[in-house]
Amino acid sequence: MAGGPAIPIIVGVGDIVNRSSKLEDALEPMELMLRAIAHALQDTGLSSAAVRDLQTHIDSIDVVSTWTWPYPDLPGQLADKLGVRPSHKLYSEYHGGNQPGKMVDNAARRISKREAKFAVVTGGEALASPAKKMPPPGWTKINDSVDSVFKPDLERMANTMGATHRVGLPIQVYPFYENAYRAKHGQSIRENMKESAKLYGDFAKVAEHLPTAWNYGKKAETEQSIGTVTKKNRMICFPCACLLTSTDFARELGIPESQWIYPLGGAGTADSKDFPRCRPSSVRLDERTNRRVRFLLVSCPSPSSYRRKLTVDSCFPIVPKLACEHFGLSPSHPAKPITLLGGLTSFGGAGNNYSMHAIIEMTRQFRAAKNERKLGLVLANGGTVTYQHVVCLSSQPRADGSPYPQSPPLPETSQGVSIPEIVEDVGSGQEAVVETYTIDFNRDNTPALGHVVGRLASGARFIANHADEGTLRQLASDTKEPIGRKGWVVRDAEEDRNLFSFEARAGL
Repeated sequence: MAGGPAIPIIVGVGDIVNRSSKLEDALEPMELMLRAIAHALQDTGLSSAAVRDLQTHIDSIDVVSTWTWPYPDLPGQLADKLGVRPSHKLYSEYHGGNQPGKMVDNAARRISKREAKFAVVTGGEALASPAKKMPPPGWTKINDSVDSVFKPDLERMANTMGATHRVGLPIQVYPFYENAYRAKHGQSIRENMKESAKLYGDFAKVAEHLPTAWNYGKKAETEQSIGTVTKKNRMICFPCACLLTSTDFARELGIPESQWIYPLGGAGTADSKDFPRCRPSSVRLDERTNRRVRFLLVSCPSPSSYRRKLTVDSCFPIVPKLACEHFGLSPSHPAKPITLLGGLTSFGGAGNNYSMHAIIEMTRQFRAAKNERKLGLVLANGGTVTYQHVVCLSSQPRADGSPYPQSPPLPETSQGVSIPEIVEDVGSGQEAVVETYTIDFNRDNTPALGHVVGRLASGARFIANHADEGTLRQLASDTKEPIGRKGWVVRDAEEDRNLFSFEARAGL
């Protein structure tokens, strides 16, 4: 490798928020990304003439999958609009909030290995655009329907145990983890809901004062409003860009060091995409990820400062809770804030691209700290607690002078982890124990369908729906803990599914 590994740095960041609800203002995701890239180029601190020259050096474009519009080749279309011919173009292969962290990590690695000189990582959504006229006027013509962006996930769910029992969506699977976490910590349902409401109430206060948040300037939701079930808050069971280059090329271009933020490394892996096949301990981050992250932190100038800039946001409160447990923090009363953005629900629906906004905000805050030594960690969660990727950023280069990790420290998927045997057809009635559960609710907040993940006496795992109204009511109770309780499970041959009951009945 000529000259040895380069030192990757973030030199420009930019994000856009389009709050207009007028049809004529409905900008498509590609246009929003182009504007974000333009802002990021200007953010390098160079003159307008130098920025125009800088754009020609783009030789790497990574784009986070967008939910809004199924472009046939979004990285290629962006390259054409920018007038560049990058040697590396990538559109993330699946939907997942881990992708921004993974892409920034990999872009930094390519720069370190001198496989790229100037990289763009971008993504964006236009989820709030008016839907009365489709397509909105002027948007790029597409070959597929808008619904096709979700086809891979729907195809993955087809013909699975989850599909048979009408379970597998994020709004169902995340509560499985939440309930398991709650039971593990000895919380009542009410205590757990209060903790979640407090956590997201604190998050909302951050978004209220962040100019790029969708809810900026609006009165923040509170612990009380979030925790109160109403018709509008019923039980249901933005574009940005980041520019990376190397320190030596930044000097050649004249980008001032005040704009430099150092990615120190990253780590990530994935669990099974079929949630019943996740390891029992999958509610915790992979221990090897933990060791890698701690190694990165120790290699930095001020290892104890990482808690000052830790962002662990998610659509669902279970992910910040699990991360807090992992780092030894209290989710409801952390010593320092654990979000830079205010959480996806208050910051706004940036889809798969949410954690890129966290990387950008951390970059801005580190720059604003001027000569202070800052170190931070962004956790990017994706799927149904399926994919995790962390990126460590610093205002200073690695203290030991070592290069950016030249290969990912973890495999793409977790390996060597034992999982329970999965039984799809339990056959005749068997005694079983509830491992975790959740419930689908009707719009009037009455329970509709119970979902149980349980264990047979053999230790094998199964999925079942509630067998009777009494079991459904007990699952929906906020006073009696279902997890760990015994019941009976039987096969419903007519609907080809398993049914679970807390009551021994004829036929079970």
